[in-house]
Amino acid sequence: MTRRALVTAGTGGIGLETALGLTRAGFAVTVVGRNAERGTRAVERINTGGGEPARFLQADLASLDEVRALATRIAAEGELDVLVNNVGAMFADHTELDGVEASFVVNHLSPYLLTELLLPVLTGRVVNVTSGSVTVAKKIFDEVEPPGGYYGFHWYGRAKLANLAYTLDLAQRQTKVAVLAADPGGAATDMTDGTMRTPKIVSPGLRLLWPLVRRTFERATSGPASVAARPSIMAATDETLTSGTVIGRHATAVSPNRAATDPRVQQAVRRLSERHAPLIHVPDGVSN
Repeated sequence: MTRRALVTAGTGGIGLETALGLTRAGFAVTVVGRNAERGTRAVERINTGGGEPARFLQADLASLDEVRALATRIAAEGELDVLVNNVGAMFADHTELDGVEASFVVNHLSPYLLTELLLPVLTGRVVNVTSGSVTVAKKIFDEVEPPGGYYGFHWYGRAKLANLAYTLDLAQRQTKVAVLAADPGGAATDMTDGTMRTPKIVSPGLRLLWPLVRRTFERATSGPASVAARPSIMAATDETLTSGTVIGRHATAVSPNRAATDPRVQQAVRRLSERHAPLIHVPDGVSN
């Protein structure tokens, strides 16, 4: 029986390399992305290597309505073996999507909602892509937006921390599927080549050290996407790995960030997620 895998943001960079790795492992891979032209090129590249044919589905994962539509389509097709939530984005300037801060939507609410909606048909494992930036994140989750000024890198890290806390929480709350996190480290991708080149993404204190911070970013994101994809591929395919495992950038199991293991953080993240990405969507103007 053909095993099916879904990779979000799979039309380029780490996501595409993850899709290639899963295809080599025998999966029929669906890649999801916003751009149909990029999607066509990605599928052509994947299919040149043989194996189960890949396909592309177009969806803007910054829209929770489109996430719901994608989940409905995938669930209608039956069992799904692997879900890799690779989607991620950093915003240099404060941005909102349907009234909610954009980094939190894309990096946490979107993969959270897709995972929860697909749990009934998932049979194997969920891999959520995390980031080393969680170490600089504010750990207060009373609201979507933390107190203080907006700095894109730190808020990206906070959204990734929320998603990591959710990952570990979900791994404990259910036994139906294995839930793991994978940290790719860094690679030269569209995101890192764009937003990480401006000092306004970091706090004022780090801006004073911007030449050093910039060189650190450049070194951290200079590697190939094929190497950065290894943790995700390992998390998705190594059946010896148990639920709740975090695979680090060297493709070895690592200890999870301490804040993400805190039950209070996990509960706060769960409350925010349920409030801003409800599983049952009630259209505006309709009473529930």
